[in-house]
Amino acid sequence: MIITGLIVGLALGFVLQRGRFCVTGAFRDLTLTGNTRWFSALILLIAVHSIGLFLLNGLGVITLEASPFPWLASIIGGLIFGFAMVLAGGCATGTYYRAGEGLVGSWFALIFYALTSAVMKNGPLTSVTEGLRSITIESGTLQASTGLNPWVFVAIISAVAIAVTVHHNKKTATPVATLPPLKKGLAHILTEKRWNPFVTAVVIGIIATIAWPLSAATGRNSGLGITTPSANLTTFLGTGDASLVDWGVMLVIGILIGILIGSFIAAKASGEFRIRVPDQATVVKSIFGGVGMGVGAAIAGGCTVGNAMVSTAQFEYQGWVATFFMIVGAGVAAKFTIKSGARTGAAQPAESRSV
Repeated sequence: MIITGLIVGLALGFVLQRGRFCVTGAFRDLTLTGNTRWFSALILLIAVHSIGLFLLNGLGVITLEASPFPWLASIIGGLIFGFAMVLAGGCATGTYYRAGEGLVGSWFALIFYALTSAVMKNGPLTSVTEGLRSITIESGTLQASTGLNPWVFVAIISAVAIAVTVHHNKKTATPVATLPPLKKGLAHILTEKRWNPFVTAVVIGIIATIAWPLSAATGRNSGLGITTPSANLTTFLGTGDASLVDWGVMLVIGILIGILIGSFIAAKASGEFRIRVPDQATVVKSIFGGVGMGVGAAIAGGCTVGNAMVSTAQFEYQGWVATFFMIVGAGVAAKFTIKSGARTGAAQPAESRSV
């Protein structure tokens, strides 16, 4: 059953690349230009995921466990991660699929993200991470602190998701000049057609939900996660401690193999793959971004997957607070690093030349 992590990684990589789903771009646009389209798609993803999670929990397939709210770590870690992911040109998953497209700068960001998260979670700086995360408030979820049924919050987030989805999709889109399609039917949809961000969000939400029972079947009561599994995989490679290898680590291997191969297949089929070698400034930014993402995600208890997609769907304060401060951090970084008049869209590092 542990092999299912690889399969989930492959599916997730393909969808992320074809849908161009970039949380960094969503946060950057929200603060820099006020464009809410991609952030609204994230809200839809959270709603779909929350419906799936609480259905599975109600049926006894999985068990959603409440935990205290590490408020200080969520704030500090969220700010650091949000700032760093703009430097890196993408959050954890966005950087993975861009690496699969041939962006060499993303390779540097990934390497230093994994190394630093291992240092923060399993290495010499573990005490710093644990110390910050030990400062908590006992009630860690909305339902625990209010006494309300979680389906009340599922209904609220679903209503908001429906409203923003209708709002954005009823607008008359400006036609985009494209070449005539070279393929037809399913091949055209999978490799050529521009995917709607809201459709992409629904698909990712479904994949994220499916991940829970697959992970639970192996004894790991959790869903999608990038930071802790990345740290565990890096530590395992350095120490050989096989106890660290669980479904989450297999998911990361699936992301390393699946997302890279899945996004490579999607990028290659759509003509978007090419090796892009960064200039010196981009390499430095990517390295600093990767280091910052590793530090921030470890302290905050997750990246834009663990916090902004998974923890939020459980209505944990950690997820919502960390996500808010990731937005703040991304906004600050965008104002400092993005030149006035830069084109909006998914943030990604500049590449000096292609091979």
